[in-house]
Amino acid sequence: MLRTLSIRDFVIVDSIELEFAPGFSVFTGETGAGKSILIDALALALGGRGDASVVREGAAKADVTAEFSTHDEVDAWLAEQEFSNDEGAVLLRRVIDNAGRSRAFINGITATAAQLRELGEMLVDIHGQHAHQSLLKADAQRVLLDTQAGLLDDSKAVAAAHKAWRALARQREEFETNAKNVLLERERLEWQVGELEKLAVKPGEWTEVTNEHSRLAHAASLIEGAQEALTVISESDTSPILSQLTALTQKLGKLSDVDAALKPVVDALEPARIQLQEAVYALNDYLGRVELDPERLQEVEARVDAIHSTARKFRVAPEDLPQEYESLSSQLKQLADASDVEALRAQEEKLKAAYMAAAGKLSQARGKAAKALSEAVTTAMQDLSMSGGRFVIALNACE
Repeated sequence: MLRTLSIRDFVIVDSIELEFAPGFSVFTGETGAGKSILIDALALALGGRGDASVVREGAAKADVTAEFSTHDEVDAWLAEQEFSNDEGAVLLRRVIDNAGRSRAFINGITATAAQLRELGEMLVDIHGQHAHQSLLKADAQRVLLDTQAGLLDDSKAVAAAHKAWRALARQREEFETNAKNVLLERERLEWQVGELEKLAVKPGEWTEVTNEHSRLAHAASLIEGAQEALTVISESDTSPILSQLTALTQKLGKLSDVDAALKPVVDALEPARIQLQEAVYALNDYLGRVELDPERLQEVEARVDAIHSTARKFRVAPEDLPQEYESLSSQLKQLADASDVEALRAQEEKLKAAYMAAAGKLSQARGKAAKALSEAVTTAMQDLSMSGGRFVIALNACE
């Protein structure tokens, strides 16, 4: 249903806003009052032809907007064409400037006049002298025949099969047109993936290898520092801290038996002694693992350099190289799948055969339905004082 019609600077109309209630509405008036201008404006919003002559004299542009209630067919079309869909309503707008340039919009999104016409045919019929009527259109006639014969679902299935076939055909044609560029892109991706495969950086490896490099590069300092700490705590020739603390704890422990006020001091010192002992164990373990290894250091440095230089080449962070490999591999696979022209041709032929089979079956069913409907209408015509009249439905195959 037409909800609103907004017209600005169209022919002789300055500005008008019309709202329509559900039900039957009538425009009345004398000849020349402008009734046909409203219909012409609506036709323009529905994708009809228009040029600079429709712009009101002195105005920069003519602007017509029509709002309609939608139904399932319209909602499906809007979704397929990727136009946003306000619930239950659709907005068609047409703008023509005084230079004759035309712009079209559906729900505020730029569209073509052809899209306006296609959508408009689902929303309204304009009946009048020299106006378009759905009954005179082959598409509408075909829908009437399919509806009468119960073939609407079959027709939709054939349309879907045709769409799938033509989409793949376009993909194949596109590939053949851009074969050189696709080949170059494929070679580039193959080289990049090959480089990363040879390097084979594992997730988390960058952190591990840089930590190892830091340890190996500073091994001498680390060993010296750990040994110094161990000496001070437990191996000093003079009086190591651990020995002093142990002796002190034991002495105060005995004294606390005499004066309980020293017990809290003993309780505070004992954990410190235990922690120092644990530190000694940890330092001994560390010194047993850390060693000067120039050969391993050289290997790790080479690995760090290789990862770092490759990351610079690919313009990513070193830790992101595994993800980069996955991404490029995925792109290469998609390109390889899409660029297999023989596979595309085979799939195209398969889809074409499926479409032709479905279309042939539908054509046969339509032929039978057309014959039956033609005979029924011809019989009815005799009862309408059209003696000798014949109604014939002609089905012409598309090339």
